[in-house]
Amino acid sequence: MLKIRNLSKSFNKDMDNEIEVFNRFNLDIEANRCTAIIGPNGCGKSTLLNIIGGNIQEDEGQIVLKNKDISNLREEKRAIHMGRVYQDPSMGVSPSLTILENMSLADKKGERFTLRRLIKKRNMDRYIDLLKDLDLGLEDKLDTKVQFLSGGQRQSLSLIMAAMKYPDLLLLDEHTAALDPKTSNVVMKKTKELIEKYSITTIMISHNMRDAIAYSDRIIMLDRGQIILDRPSKDVTEEELITIYRTKLDEAIA
Repeated sequence: MLKIRNLSKSFNKDMDNEIEVFNRFNLDIEANRCTAIIGPNGCGKSTLLNIIGGNIQEDEGQIVLKNKDISNLREEKRAIHMGRVYQDPSMGVSPSLTILENMSLADKKGERFTLRRLIKKRNMDRYIDLLKDLDLGLEDKLDTKVQFLSGGQRQSLSLIMAAMKYPDLLLLDEHTAALDPKTSNVVMKKTKELIEKYSITTIMISHNMRDAIAYSDRIIMLDRGQIILDRPSKDVTEEELITIYRTKLDEAIA
């Protein structure tokens, strides 16, 4: 579904403080599965997601999505095929617009439109049904500006907006890290329900190992731009991941 071949990326290239993140890195992501990518700070997980999404340009390598090479596509072109939810609850929405306006914008992704024709009444029932799935009462607040929603409500709305056009790939960039534990648990459950309902291929970056195991099909751990663990989530324990994580931290300190 997604193939990454011979990916290389360095920052501050050819300078004294050059940082090599990836060197001929390879990865295959299966269709209709949620793959969790974990690892210590600096391991390359956020850089990898940004390269896939087009925020960062790779130095070398090939990224193939559904048999199409997207390596040279700009971020806005890739966004037609991808949905993304960011760590900051405000990044995936427009706080000054209403819930209805935000959903209408998301529904127009990849299309030409004018603001005057943004909202179409025939789409209202669909938006309401999508919001009802969240079970947060947002279907009754369509005219509420997003800036007045809680962080959990914003992130849940971002999730619906990212998935509503059935993207080929959904990127979740630590999308519950800024939420309190109770709200994070609600958003993670909604995430799993949405992914399973629409069979969306998903890459999820997480610092929460328990969530990574519980809400994904596959766990990949990175360290210094290399895969050091790649297994089905059901075959991994939180204790095992913590042990590996601590070992790598001790090695880095030493």
